[in-house]
Amino acid sequence: MNQLKKKLHERQLTLGSWITLGHPAIAEILARANFDWLVVDLEHSTITIEQAGDLIRVIDLCGVAPLVRLTSNDPNQIKRVMDAGAHGIVVPMVNSKGEAASAVAATRYAPAGNRGVGLARAQGYGVEFDEYLAWQMDGPVVIVQIEHRDALDQLDAILTVPGVDGFIIGPYDLSCSMDIPGQFGHPDLIAALDQILEAGHRLDVPAGIHIVEPDGKRLTDSISKGYRFIAYSVDIRMLDVSARAGIAVARETIKQ
Repeated sequence: MNQLKKKLHERQLTLGSWITLGHPAIAEILARANFDWLVVDLEHSTITIEQAGDLIRVIDLCGVAPLVRLTSNDPNQIKRVMDAGAHGIVVPMVNSKGEAASAVAATRYAPAGNRGVGLARAQGYGVEFDEYLAWQMDGPVVIVQIEHRDALDQLDAILTVPGVDGFIIGPYDLSCSMDIPGQFGHPDLIAALDQILEAGHRLDVPAGIHIVEPDGKRLTDSISKGYRFIAYSVDIRMLDVSARAGIAVARETIKQ
């Protein structure tokens, strides 16, 4: 069992972040910042599968758990990122028990799943196949994204699928599916978020949320609500916020 999965099973708080820029230096800088995990985002970025492999390698060699957010619940893409050495996956738009079970199965070899067997970095290029064979039985981390109104009536079924290690809420897509796009203060969206979080607590499944802006208060609030799989910001927002704050200070200094 990898360390991230162990922490999730023990309901420990874990903090990660999101990578949307394909340069390995970005991954190395964030990995050295002492996150527990980093997600390489294939869904909303221009990162290629080859770049993803490089980012996974850098993150892993820095001692941080590399996860990949998929473009979709695609078993072929899951196979490729797992072979590249990802410790697990974040699966977008999971709305049913069957979709959750399909994602889990795609991370495991038969008879536990339906993933094709190959030799790549994950298997030590063949040298460590036996070790990987044992690891993949219960080692891969599977995080499902709850981000559509259709999932709200299926929460118990989705979150109790064996092999699902936690969930993360996608508030933007959820709000759009509820016809209130981006209205995060809308009572219907707040009720939906509370419903999802309550299901996680009731079923003892680690709840996740993405704090997109680097906001310490929101982080504290999320921890106090019981979220245990927290993505703190994203590379592009941290870069933008830091740059804008720095130049503002510089320009004020020049005026003096």
